[in-house]
Amino acid sequence: MPVHFPSGRSLISVSGEEATHFLQNLITCDVEKLPEDVARPGALLTPQGKIMFDFLIFRDGDGFLIDIDSRLVGDFLKRLTMYKLRAKVTISESDESLAAISWNADSTADNGRAVRDSRFPEELRVTRHYGGKPSGEDDAEGWTALRIAHGVAESGSDFEPGDAFPHDVSLDQNTGVDFRKGCFVGQEVVSRMQHRGTARRRLVIASAETPGFAPGTALEAGGKTVGALGSVAAGSALALVRLDRAKDAMDAGTPITANGRNVALSLPPNVGYRWPEETADQGD
Repeated sequence: MPVHFPSGRSLISVSGEEATHFLQNLITCDVEKLPEDVARPGALLTPQGKIMFDFLIFRDGDGFLIDIDSRLVGDFLKRLTMYKLRAKVTISESDESLAAISWNADSTADNGRAVRDSRFPEELRVTRHYGGKPSGEDDAEGWTALRIAHGVAESGSDFEPGDAFPHDVSLDQNTGVDFRKGCFVGQEVVSRMQHRGTARRRLVIASAETPGFAPGTALEAGGKTVGALGSVAAGSALALVRLDRAKDAMDAGTPITANGRNVALSLPPNVGYRWPEETADQGD
């Protein structure tokens, strides 16, 4: 069973009789329909629709726990408190934290709680462990490679807070945004992008024949920037690109390069978006 022991993740607890209502009207994902023992991606947006905080959220009794980058905790707590007003909720940092991530496991038994990471296909059995660690050697590169192969982006590694819309990083593809549940902060802008099909930046997988990618490297074609690399594992990287510019380059036979190295671009599996002239099922 591959396993990764991450650092720098914290848990925020949101509890109280109005916790579900409070979060449902604030963040992008649907918490009312969140199954037990499942961690769902979500985000808190600016009013202009850009991601301020990305996270995973799962149930904790009558409340919720939010798994977030530790560097964002202070600002996130302040923002939640600002929106709290008179809501009957308690917001605090939990004593628990993310202990491990495992995948392709026959069993998830350990001494703590374990929840499925729903950003990945269920058959991969990607599990996040809190409070207890499964045994094994740390496979940090294997975890990064898994995220790249399935188009799973995270802030800090693949985009910066305040610099991406949910569509840019596939939150519309992995239940990180619910377009039926009603209002949330930034909902008007994000819904307009969804219904008009105006998302131009998307995640792709960049591949080269040999390792040597560096995170943050610009992707260029004919002297113009078409995107940038994020997470890197061996000869593959997750990249955020302008699909129209990249496809124009590919159609014209113009090489797409990263630091002078030719790269091939492909779409992650099971996404609804396509290269510009193809028809995509963008959902409702």
